[in-house]
Parts: sequence; C-alpha cells; structure tokens
Amino acid sequence: MAEHEHAGPHEHSHSHSHGRWHRLKHLVTPHSHDSADKVDPELESSRAGLRALWVSLAVLGATAAAQALIVLLSGSVALLGDTLHNVADALTAVPLGIAFLLGRRAATRAYTYGFGRAEDLAGVFIVLVIAGSSIAAAWLAIDRLIDPREMTHLPWVFVAGLAGFAGNEIVARYRIAVGRRIGSAALVADGLHARTDGFTSLAVVLAAAGTWLGWTWADPVVGLAITVAIAFVLKDAAREVYRRLMDRVDPQLVDRAEATLRAIPGVRDVSGLRLRWIGHRMHAEAAVVVDARLSLVAAHEIAADAEHQLTHRVPRLTGATVHVDPDSHPGDDHHTDLSHERRERVSAAASAAVSG
Repeated sequence: MAEHEHAGPHEHSHSHSHGRWHRLKHLVTPHSHDSADKVDPELESSRAGLRALWVSLAVLGATAAAQALIVLLSGSVALLGDTLHNVADALTAVPLGIAFLLGRRAATRAYTYGFGRAEDLAGVFIVLVIAGSSIAAAWLAIDRLIDPREMTHLPWVFVAGLAGFAGNEIVARYRIAVGRRIGSAALVADGLHARTDGFTSLAVVLAAAGTWLGWTWADPVVGLAITVAIAFVLKDAAREVYRRLMDRVDPQLVDRAEATLRAIPGVRDVSGLRLRWIGHRMHAEAAVVVDARLSLVAAHEIAADAEHQLTHRVPRLTGATVHVDPDSHPGDDHHTDLSHERRERVSAAASAAVSG
C-alpha cells in the first residue's frame, strides 16, 4: 500500500505507514485533531481575548476616572453622562470575559460541542447595550433641545472629551484587532461598542466648542448626529453577531477547505462539506469519495490525512470529522443499497441461526 506524506508547513507527529500492527492499532484508536495538538492554540486564543478585555478595562477605567475628576471640578452634566457611558462600556467586558472562561470548559455529555457559543450570547448582550446607548443618546439630545442648559468650565470639558475619545478609540482598535485575529465576533462587537462611546465623547468636544462660539443649540444637535453614527455602528455589530449565530462562514474558507480535500492523494471527489463556528473556533464536517476497492485501513488513512490537512490549512479550524464514501456510478445511491444489502444479510444470518 502506498505511503502518503503530509505536505505543507506543518508536519504531523505520527505516521500512518509503519507496518501492519501500527495500522491496525491506529484503526481501532479514535483519531481526532481536537486534542493535544490543538489545545494550546485554543487556550492561547482565549488568553488573547481575556488579555484584550483586561487591557480595555484598565484603559477605560483610567479614562473614566480622569473624566470623573473633571466632572467634580466643572460640574458638567454632559461630561457626567459621557463618564457614566464609559463606565458602562468598561463593564461590558465582564460578560464577555465570563464567556471566554466558559469557552475553556471541556465538552460534556450534554454539551457535546463544548461551551464556545457563550461568546455569541455575550455578543447579543453587547448589541443590546449598543442599542441602549443609541436610545439614551437620542433621549438626552432631544431633552437638551427642549430644555437647553448652560455648559460651564469649557476648557476642562473640552480636554476631558478628547481624553474620552482617545481612550475609547484605542480600546476599540485593540478589541477589533484581537477579535478578528482570534475569530471572536463578540469581541469585535465589543470593540465597535467602544467606538460608539468614543463618538459620544467627541460629541462632548464638539458641543463644548459650539457653546464657546455662542451656539446654544450645538450640544443637542451634535448629540443627535452622534446618535445616527451610533446607529450605523449598531448595524455593523448586529450583522457580525447575527452571521455568527447563523453559522455563516467566509465562502473563501469553504473554497480553501474543498481545495485542500481534493488535493489529498486518494480523494476522488468531495461529496459534502460544512463549516460552522463554535465561539471563536471552527469545526468542519466533510464527506470524501474514494476507490470502493480500498481496504478499511486504507480508507481510514485517507480520512485521517484529510482531518490533518484541514485543521492545518484552514485558519481557526480546530476540529474536523471526515466521512468516507465509496466511489459509485452516477445515479447510484450506495448508502441505500448498502443499508438494504446489510439488513438482508443480517436477516438471513438470523433466520439460519434460528432454523439451525
């Protein structure tokens, strides 16, 4: 039987062609790439997510503390609202952090795919928080139009607004970058949420500048404009989380996975391929067509090679289940035929045993 070497940048830690005994041992041993060679990358991605949350919490906490000090000095109601908004943004790290910790738990008999979906639930919560922020901003802006209020200590308010915008934008860029790197839609949504809070802080700056110029309407009008901007960010965050909940994957990843399978020696066709997200990790289910005359051991070797190549060539894919179909003529339903033939053989054997 021909030997197949694993090409590419990653080398497998074991060989499937070291003799008949090794083949038989490998045949009866469950083969999965969800285990040792994937634990470290999975834990590292969770650590990266938690690190992003802690750094974000520290930056936003420092920003909110500085703004709170200026609120005490200036008595600005607008800045007080922005400070509370930044505190709320920092606290959204809590449910997302819990989700990352839950995602580390091992799968159970009840939750056979693990707990990665907790990230998606956290993403839904974050989208709701962004929606609440948009509604609150609109409410305050309309209230200011109806009941204008004088803003004092404008230089301090101006500086605090700039600090709030800078802090939120730094956190937003960091969260979005890490979220996209590890594949966490919830962390990306949380980064977009931080960006909305930056817009709110910028509104305070623009409102302070307008008030300094004598435009009493500047504060509420800018507030309404920022509400519109938050609505656009809300749309992007909601779309990100919705696609993840609906198991949408990038079609280019599907093309890459299919090309990887077709390039494996012994694979004649790919009869089925599915990819799905589980938190910030992806799982694949594939069916490949091989020569019907191959032995069970040889077919298993092809399936094992397919699992290995998929998990090493498709980004963020940490698990793969590969089913092997024997080659058949067009129009043949080999699954149905095999099922009927097997049942007939079992029935005949049972009848022979009873009569004997």
